[in-house]
Amino acid sequence: MCGIVGYVGHKSAVPILLKGLKKLEYRGYDSAGIAVLNSGSIDVVKKVGKLEVLEEHVGHKNGGACIGIGHTRWATHGRPSDTNAHPHTDCTGRFAVVHNGIIENFQELRGWLKEEGHSFKSETDTEVLVHLFEHFYRGDLVTALRQVMEKVEGSYAMVILSLENPGQLIAARQDNPLIVGLGEGENFIASDIPAILEHTRQTYILNDGEVVLVTSDQVQVFDRQGNPVHKEVFHVQWDMEAAEKGGYDHFMIKEICEQPKAIRDTLKGRLDLEKKKVVLKEIGLDKEAIERIDRIFITACGTAYHAGLVGKYVIERMVQIPVEVDIASEFRYRDPLITENSLVIVISQSGETADTLAALRMAQKKGARVLAITNVVGSSVAREADDVIYTWAGPEIAVASTKAYVTQLIAIYLLSCYLGQLRGTVSGEQLEEIIEALVRLPGQAEAVLKQQTQIREMARRWAKWEDAFFIGRSLDYAVAMEGQLKLKEISYIHAEAYAAGELKHGTLALIVEGVPVIVLATQKEVYEKTISNLQEVKARGAYITAVAFESDQEIGKLVEETIYIPDTISLVAPVLTVIPLQLLAYYAAVERGSDVDKPRNLAKSVTVE
Repeated sequence: MCGIVGYVGHKSAVPILLKGLKKLEYRGYDSAGIAVLNSGSIDVVKKVGKLEVLEEHVGHKNGGACIGIGHTRWATHGRPSDTNAHPHTDCTGRFAVVHNGIIENFQELRGWLKEEGHSFKSETDTEVLVHLFEHFYRGDLVTALRQVMEKVEGSYAMVILSLENPGQLIAARQDNPLIVGLGEGENFIASDIPAILEHTRQTYILNDGEVVLVTSDQVQVFDRQGNPVHKEVFHVQWDMEAAEKGGYDHFMIKEICEQPKAIRDTLKGRLDLEKKKVVLKEIGLDKEAIERIDRIFITACGTAYHAGLVGKYVIERMVQIPVEVDIASEFRYRDPLITENSLVIVISQSGETADTLAALRMAQKKGARVLAITNVVGSSVAREADDVIYTWAGPEIAVASTKAYVTQLIAIYLLSCYLGQLRGTVSGEQLEEIIEALVRLPGQAEAVLKQQTQIREMARRWAKWEDAFFIGRSLDYAVAMEGQLKLKEISYIHAEAYAAGELKHGTLALIVEGVPVIVLATQKEVYEKTISNLQEVKARGAYITAVAFESDQEIGKLVEETIYIPDTISLVAPVLTVIPLQLLAYYAAVERGSDVDKPRNLAKSVTVE
């Protein structure tokens, strides 16, 4: 969840490193640093806090350096501090390293290295890497790094700058993303594409266990045994403007407003409107394979997990196969009863979520087929899964996910239709109804977004509260889970989601005069039950906001305020229901003065356990 940038070429490295790190700020960090090779020494500057603090201390120094590495750190081992910030150097000052991930056996290695005479400055696990490199280096960078990789246990994307090899960077990855940007007379290394996109669209995406040696005019990739690896160039299609705010105040509101396009893009090419069928050519599941499936597991983290909750309802209803949904960090350790007849669906925006990746690998070891839903082409999840459905949300910069969630829902609907078609569990009429509803969604999402002024006014009231409750039944409850997460992660208002039918089993004790409650009421088969639950909180003086269909004019008479969404079938309502909840969270956070795009203590891509 940290940012890495490396540069070697003919230009001044410092501004390239700093600008690249700025493009990775969305990943979350608490300190930053750079190391450049200049006048026969490795100069390191690193500071706790934002990049602006680092820039002040770097100033105009090291303008002649044409090779360097940079890093933004999110603390795992050791508190945020100047000393614990990356890069770290060895005892002699000949090597500097930046690293994403966790070295699980660092305590054992640290003890051994101390016995060998090495002295440590920081509390981090990362520092053992540079001392190991110092220990093994005998004149060959690739050999030394391979020996380091053999010694460590855990995850890493690491880049090493060497005084002994002044025109070379050496890097490797294991369970953490790392790419190489290919320029002319210059080359780049980064943990994510936005850091280098200003300079090049031509990239290599490294696989686990690969080592890369980079100079200004050459890139050599090796496997774990030191054998040369031929890499295909990956050409980045999206442009820099897609990763910028585009006139919006924050990335989050920009991404909320991009959802109609993201829905269209994810549907594009996957609907046969003439035959009223879903087409998923990218997955290899045929009728025979689907008939063998006796249970489906969905596993993910955070917002992606909430998409999975929707998926359970939808898949069971349309495909008639039992579905279990688990948080990936729990799924890994409960020894789930996976067999070769299981289908495991993993959902991850980044495709690099550590717990989700571990769940994927565990499922494959147990013989299950794994299908991934992810937004990032070439990510670890995408490469390792048996089948992949890409969501075409485009780059999502804000830490709080919005358009990635909505496109994950679209992918789930497409998959459910596809499986239902092949199994014969969904009729032609049902399929036609769902496809027509999906086609209408982009325009309906645009209609919801036109209510921003009204929702902003509501948010001004919500911003004054410190507690809120979200209730709903069936799919509305699944969306309530995502709504409460959005509100608390960016506005810091404490929020809870509850299945409305469970109110009598505890939560009603907290409903007193003036407490805000959002009631989601879009599921027709449980609508009357939901209204009864609404009456329960109303009787206790709650301040109620309802989210309902435009045709439901009666609910507005029962509550203080109502947000209406266009009428659609209950099954796809979550796509529209979540948008006003995103807007409410966003505007409440703005009103409270929160750092909307980078909420405290959170990061975009959680690549450590």
